[in-house]
Amino acid sequence: MTGAGVISGGLGGRRIFVTGATGFVGTALVERLMRGVPDCELVLLVRDGRRSEASRRVDREVLRNDCFDRLRSELGDDGFAALRDRIEVVAGDVGTDGLGLDERGRNLLAGCDVVIHSAATVAFDSPLDRAVEVNLLGPVRIAELLEELDVAPHLVTVSTCYVAGNRRGDAPEEPVESNPFFADLDWRDEVAAARRARADTDALSRDPERLAEFAARARRELGPAGGPILAERTERIRRDWVKERMVELGRARAGSVGWPDAYAFTKALGEVALGRTVRRRGEGAPPLSIVRPSIIESAWAEPVPGWIRGFRMAEPIILSYARGLLREFPGVPEGVVDVIPVDLVVAAIVTTAATTPPVGTPRIVQVASGSANPLRYQQLVDRVREWFTDHPLYDRHGQPIVVPDWNFPGRGRVEGQLRRAATALRVTERLVTNLPLRGRAAAWSAEIDERRSQVERASTYVQLYGAYTECEAVYGIDRLLELAGQLDPVERAAFEVDPAIVDWDRYVTEIHLPSVVRHGRARSSPGRSAGQDRTERLRARVLSEDRQLAAFDLENTLIASNVVASYSWLATRRLPPAERLRFTLRTLAEAPSLLAQDRADRSDFLRAFYRRYEGAPVDQLDEDAVEHFSAMLLARSFPAALRRVREHRALGHRTVLITGALDIVVEPLRPLFDDVVCAQLGREPDDDGRTVLTGQLRTVPPTAEARASILERYCDAEDLLLEQSVAYADSSSDLPMLQAVGFPVAVNPEPRLAAIARTRGWLIEDFHTASGFRHRVVPMAPRWRERSTGGRG
Repeated sequence: MTGAGVISGGLGGRRIFVTGATGFVGTALVERLMRGVPDCELVLLVRDGRRSEASRRVDREVLRNDCFDRLRSELGDDGFAALRDRIEVVAGDVGTDGLGLDERGRNLLAGCDVVIHSAATVAFDSPLDRAVEVNLLGPVRIAELLEELDVAPHLVTVSTCYVAGNRRGDAPEEPVESNPFFADLDWRDEVAAARRARADTDALSRDPERLAEFAARARRELGPAGGPILAERTERIRRDWVKERMVELGRARAGSVGWPDAYAFTKALGEVALGRTVRRRGEGAPPLSIVRPSIIESAWAEPVPGWIRGFRMAEPIILSYARGLLREFPGVPEGVVDVIPVDLVVAAIVTTAATTPPVGTPRIVQVASGSANPLRYQQLVDRVREWFTDHPLYDRHGQPIVVPDWNFPGRGRVEGQLRRAATALRVTERLVTNLPLRGRAAAWSAEIDERRSQVERASTYVQLYGAYTECEAVYGIDRLLELAGQLDPVERAAFEVDPAIVDWDRYVTEIHLPSVVRHGRARSSPGRSAGQDRTERLRARVLSEDRQLAAFDLENTLIASNVVASYSWLATRRLPPAERLRFTLRTLAEAPSLLAQDRADRSDFLRAFYRRYEGAPVDQLDEDAVEHFSAMLLARSFPAALRRVREHRALGHRTVLITGALDIVVEPLRPLFDDVVCAQLGREPDDDGRTVLTGQLRTVPPTAEARASILERYCDAEDLLLEQSVAYADSSSDLPMLQAVGFPVAVNPEPRLAAIARTRGWLIEDFHTASGFRHRVVPMAPRWRERSTGGRG
């Protein structure tokens, strides 16, 4: 900027403290200040991440965002690197007293001329206590710290128009307390109540009966995945239960006093608490401005049309509609959907920050479109339907999805329909999960799980956003337009705030919807499916030369067999046909109980089942194992799986077979792998001096979490990295091993694992036996079974 305009004069050469820089509005705000006020300096308050400190988060999450592509192009690499020198980053958190600032951070804040507080918990379904800590107490903590530091910079806080609550008609730019629907709530009481509710709810979640319910649910979801993983999932379910209760409490508390949700409720109380905290300082108080946007969506023009970060309110609804998931959505057709592009909001924040109000009374600036340039709900729905009719999304079969006509039913009706659909899908999913399905058949179960999740998300959207589509408040913007009038033509062009400039038909069809589809990675062409491309990308990563180890399960991963089938083959190899038939019938009768034992605990099942080998002569089993390898293992093997083992070896990867099958059974497979880890039974001499099996395992069977431990020890011994390893398995009982490596592969997965693999984005392989394979129930039997059972098999 050149000259002494309002913005260049008010912010040029100033130091500005900004919270929320990693968010949607905050990222755009940082970019606009860097580009539009070239000589200002920024101090960004950012939380340290789990893996990245605050400064690194700014470099990766803010400055590398495509929001800065325009500025990077204009400045070049050297110029953009110099721009970074105008930014100081301090680690802290508005949800912590004193903002969590160290001495350096406090000194930097004390030297700032303007503080722009844009950090917030913006989700409409935030837990009440979290919303209170951030939205209500966040601005209070800033004001209190400024008082402690004895400084009074211009404090600009970003709130929301919806602090006006559930009202109809005019909603002017006035303090929350002047709202006739506002009950004079004591914000301190609300803080105490929210904190107490969190503690009480957490205590309820630890009730023994409820913990048992959580554990049972974890078991239903993951099956015999092993103790540590089931415990981890149980704890996650408990925490989610607490969060859901706090979300419900927030929604109920907000609704009881006139707000649509905890977000608007805590933002309103935050304005009240901030205003009273600032006024308490008297003449030494900082000037205070409150900027209230309505529903913030993608950019109209700056930095580029359609820029957006993350999904806002409208995007999930739009994509759910385009994918055929939302057949109806509540709303008032002639009502106003008060949307405002993010660049107009940022321009309003910058203009507000550049103009200092008098001390004593907060200046409130609303940034909304409903009063000056309303977008009608019917108009929005019509444009969206027309656009997706002309530019449909495509399903996984490459067929265009036909979007429905919305008829604007009541919210209760839509919520009821979605609840019933979700219940039906949950029942179906539970039934299918218990069926012995694998591979593509199990993928059907995963699709049911995905469909259920989509219906539940749609139900959440209706519950969260339905109130906003039915909102009939009209937000005044007199002060916003007054600020716009103070800008000279050059600044007005660079920092446009007037919503009247937006052509809604053009914005929806040419800017917003293409951006939503692009950022949502929705399938917008009938060609190769994204799933196919993604599978090939995942497969290429698995078979990269960078991988170091490939671990394989055996049953239903490399061969279409299991320990029961192997035992049956060996136990009937030399029986006459009549006895073989009786054995087969008894085994089939046992199948349901054997399956139940296996699903309950794989290790316990193997211990119990392998006792049937008691007394088996080792020399005879060694001899039979050779024929078993040819007749069973090779005949039932998956050629593609065996090729995959060889591919890994050709790439120089170590290969290891980890299986609960017996060593005698898998011995012929050893040449295929570098190492084999399997179950081993004890041996002892019988009365005839022959070596026989005891029927008792020598060590803990290599199942569930034991496999992960084996793999970890193996990598340590061979100086290999787990994060550069691949694991192939078929069952949820193999989750510990799959989760231990960097590249898990679900092979012919059973329903639980199919759902988990799809949710987590793992590679799924569907391997088959060779064409012409004939399933033989049982062949012959050795003499040891005749002697040990008296001919009863």
